[in-house]
Order: sequence, then C-alpha cells, then structure tokens
Amino acid sequence: MARTRSTYRCAECGAEGPQWTGRCAGCGAWNTIVEERAVPARAAAGAPAPPPSRAMPIAEVESEGWAPRPVGIGELDRVLGGGLVAGSVTLLGGEPGIGKSTLLLQAISAMARTGTTCLLACGEESAQQVRMRAARLGALEPNLWLVAETDLSAILAHAGNLAPDVLVVDSIQTVFDPELASAPGSVAQVRECAHRLVRAAKDAGRATILVGHVTKDGALAGPRVLEHVVDTVLSFEGERHHALRLLRAVKHRFGPTSELGLFEMTDGGLAGVPDPGRLFLSDRQASAPGSVVVPTLEGHRPLLVELQALVAKSPLAMPRRSAQGLDSGRLAMISAVLEERVGLTLAGADVYTLAVGGVKVVEPGADLAVALAMVSSVTGVALPADLVACGEVGLCGELRQVSQMGRRLAEAARLGFRRAVVPASAPEPPAGFEVLRASTLVDAIARAGLVLGKKPVGFPRAVPA
Repeated sequence: MARTRSTYRCAECGAEGPQWTGRCAGCGAWNTIVEERAVPARAAAGAPAPPPSRAMPIAEVESEGWAPRPVGIGELDRVLGGGLVAGSVTLLGGEPGIGKSTLLLQAISAMARTGTTCLLACGEESAQQVRMRAARLGALEPNLWLVAETDLSAILAHAGNLAPDVLVVDSIQTVFDPELASAPGSVAQVRECAHRLVRAAKDAGRATILVGHVTKDGALAGPRVLEHVVDTVLSFEGERHHALRLLRAVKHRFGPTSELGLFEMTDGGLAGVPDPGRLFLSDRQASAPGSVVVPTLEGHRPLLVELQALVAKSPLAMPRRSAQGLDSGRLAMISAVLEERVGLTLAGADVYTLAVGGVKVVEPGADLAVALAMVSSVTGVALPADLVACGEVGLCGELRQVSQMGRRLAEAARLGFRRAVVPASAPEPPAGFEVLRASTLVDAIARAGLVLGKKPVGFPRAVPA
C-alpha cells in the first residue's frame, strides 16, 4: 500500500516547505501555508518507455495547421492576434459575475456554427443551467457538446472520445485529479490538473481554454506555475455596475500583448464595441466645469475618455482625495504640483476625480487633463467643448510628451475635436487640427482659457509673476 506524505505549500505562490509557518518564505504572504497529503504515483511495472524525441533543424519543423483559427467575435480575435491556435492553452481570469462564462459560451458557439467541434466541461454549473444560458444567447449549436464534470480523468476521457477541436474547462479550480488526496482548488490539484490538460492539448493539437478565479487583489488564484505553463493569459475586467468590459492579454506566446478588446453587457450577452470613443462620450455635458477629454492609449488602441474633477471645501481635518478609475498616487502628485508650482491652495478642499464609463486610466498621459479638470472645477469655468488635453506633468511643473501622440490626436480629430493642449515637444497634428503648445503647467492653464483667482475663499493664491 502506498504511503501518504504531508507537504506544506503556499496557496499564493506554491512554494514548498518542510513544516507549517505563519509566513511564506517565498512570497512573504501571511497565513497561506496549507498542508497537503499526496500519494506518490505507482511505477507501472513493465510499461514500455516512450519513444525518444528527435532533434531536427528548426527549418524542418512542421508548421502547417498552427495558424490562428478565428473565433468569430471581433474583439476577442483582436486580443488573440487572429484567433485560437491549435494545441494552445489559454487561461481566462476575472472576478465572479464579470461575464467569463458568457463570453466563452458565445465564443465556442460562434466557432461551432462554422463547423468546429467544441466541448464545454462545466464544473461550477449543472448542464441544465448552461443550456438555459445558451438558449438565451442563441448558442444552441449541434457541434457544441456539453458535459457537467469535475473529475479530470473523466474530462480527458470525454475529450478523447469526442476529439473536439476546442475544449473549455470552467473552471480549473473545480477540477480534481482522483490520484491526489488534496481537495479541489488546492495548490497541488490546480498545478497537476493544469499540467495534464496542457500535456493533453499539445499531444492532441487541441485548443484548450481554462477559466480561472482571481483573488481579492485581482491576481489569478492558485500557484504561479498556472500562468507559466499556459500559452496565453487573458484578463477580463470591468465594473459590476457598468456595462463596459475590457479584455486584455497579460501573456501571449502567439502575438502581442498590447491589444485591448471592449465589450458591452447587454440582454443578449456580450456585444463588441468597435467604436468605444463615441460610447464614452455619448452622455457628456461639455459646458460643465471640471470636465476634460483625454486621448488615452490602451495598447495600440486610442480611446477618448472624459475625466471629471470636483474640488470642494472640506470640513474635515484631513480632506479626502478620491480617484475613481485613476491612479491615486498620481492624483496626490498632481495636487502637490498644483499647490507648489501653480499656486492653487488645496489644503482645505476635498478632491474627487473620476474616469467616466467605468474605464481605468492609469497612464501618465492623463496628468495634464486631471490638472486642468481640477483648475476648471476651482474656477467654475468650463473648458471649450472641442478641446482635449494630453501630456505628462513633472514634479517641476513641466509638461512632457507621451508616446504615440499622433495617433491620439488623429482619433480626437475623427470624433470631432479641433484643438488640443499638448507639451511643446509634441509632433505636428493632423490637417485641420490645432495644437496649443505649452512647456509648463502654468502655460497650459492659460492656453486652455482658465484664469485663477475667481474664487476668493481659501482656494487659489495669487500666481507669482
């Protein structure tokens, strides 16, 4: 009889130790060490050894059949670099309820509609639940097969019998290997199940998609090796109270990781958003003080996002600094620069900033827009409706250029904007588009038509000459 042995592993990073400790020596996390009991695999008596691999010149390696196969959903194909590759393993992570299962069900139904055989192994829902969702989404396709199973051996057996082109496992944390004594979702189970699924995908040339849970910090749950063994890691993000969803490639062995897919949650499922700029600006009130549009860049995709700021007197000893969809660290830095380099007193004021639409804008190119929005809120003067602002703000109050300014301004011109406040070193704009160049934040405020000093009570000090 095989003897069991106990090991102690970190649930965050998978580091192994000889005994339980309160803190992981690998990643430094507290109270993440768990005991696992594993039965060592029995050696198969008389089992034939696998044939040895053969080294060959790289030019002779067969590459046919490894071209991306389009999924049929434009935004998903954009992020995947054209589609799914045979034999690849993709890991899709996201918060509960964000729409991971819906997106994958729509994707494999679109592929099944073109003759691709797809198998969905659902471990979190019953077959009846998935069938009801498929009926609502119009995804009842004859080439789409479904099995409600959590036993890894049974899933691989179904895949071997059906020989699907695409296998989806929802989710990897619910699947277990019966040869291991640990519970489903443990570090050992997630690691071993992922290894076996990856090995089966490579051997059969079958595209495999795994759904993964995330922790409260947004990182993929389970051992770090889960991200290493797969070919592609996709992150599905969005605010629960907004319809917008963003799909990013964190890791992609078959293409770039700079593309962004945008979806809108509707009654009929997830719909692609081919023109997100118009969606973000559809309800904008251009005459309101504290509103600025920034041409931001997500990968290679320019997006126009409205940033809003509200500066109000605070009764608190420590005024609030709120950044929704923005980097709180950069907001604190911009507030300090406005006080010390521009002369705007914010010590007794609450500052609220917001990226409208549920999108996150964390790049430095939004610094100038945030600063202008705050000054516009303080003075009560609205910025021109056809004006955008883009640039990085330094600690000395200088403006610095950001990457691909030309693509940003071209997108602004396409959506009807005619002017932009930019750093002095910015490239030439598109034809018919005017740029207001500024070397410092003080110059940018003046060129935007904002004049400090209109609110007398404790807000702006006199700007030094």
